[in-house]
Amino acid sequence: MFHSRKGSRNPRRSGRNAAFALFAAFVFAASAHAAEHITLKNGFDGFWDHRENVGDRVRLYTDAAGLSFVEVAAGDIVSDEHVDLPKPVAAKPAVTVTPAEPPAPERLSDADLEPLLSKAGTVFNVDADLLASVVREESNGHTRAVSRAGAQGLMQLMPGTASDLGVADSFAPGENIQGGAAYLDWLLARYRNDIAKALAAYNAGPAAVDRYHGIPPYRETRLYVARVIREYNRRYQQRHQAELRSAASH
Repeated sequence: MFHSRKGSRNPRRSGRNAAFALFAAFVFAASAHAAEHITLKNGFDGFWDHRENVGDRVRLYTDAAGLSFVEVAAGDIVSDEHVDLPKPVAAKPAVTVTPAEPPAPERLSDADLEPLLSKAGTVFNVDADLLASVVREESNGHTRAVSRAGAQGLMQLMPGTASDLGVADSFAPGENIQGGAAYLDWLLARYRNDIAKALAAYNAGPAAVDRYHGIPPYRETRLYVARVIREYNRRYQQRHQAELRSAASH
């Protein structure tokens, strides 16, 4: 059984806009002269290096070389304006200064993870139980886990994805979970809250899900989706039963 995400209290402040804003900030810092000023139906308003029409989809590129992009439906674009931007005085990327996290233990327990997951879930409007289920499958709580492909940390972020999401240290538990939650929220928005597709894209990449119009026929990805959803349902039922017992005792 699938459980839908909690409704956003304010869609214009949702995690998907936060993730989009991180991309837009990168584009604005990197652009030298011109950019595309684009507004989407979900309320996001930002700058991109350039755009490309691909059938009924539009690719919004963060760089002139076309190495990094976000793909949206053409109908999701409300307005598109070509603008000239002032060249930055110095080619220094924008840096967000955050307090450094203390060194994390090699493995975090569910109790250790709970406040981090709860915080990220609130910020990005993703069920904390779903985040916990992804963490369990990706790293089983090991803060310094590294996959053969190079994915890092609790939610196994690839270095490029982590950089795009503003994660400076993928081995810092709080940063990693915040980045993973932002990415998962973006995927959930992309696939209209279809948890199975979002999880498949988290594992195999959005391009694979789009190519097959659903969960790709990869054994690893299909098992991954099944295990995460099974764990998510287990946690959901466990929490629901605990709430029922608590209500009955009062």
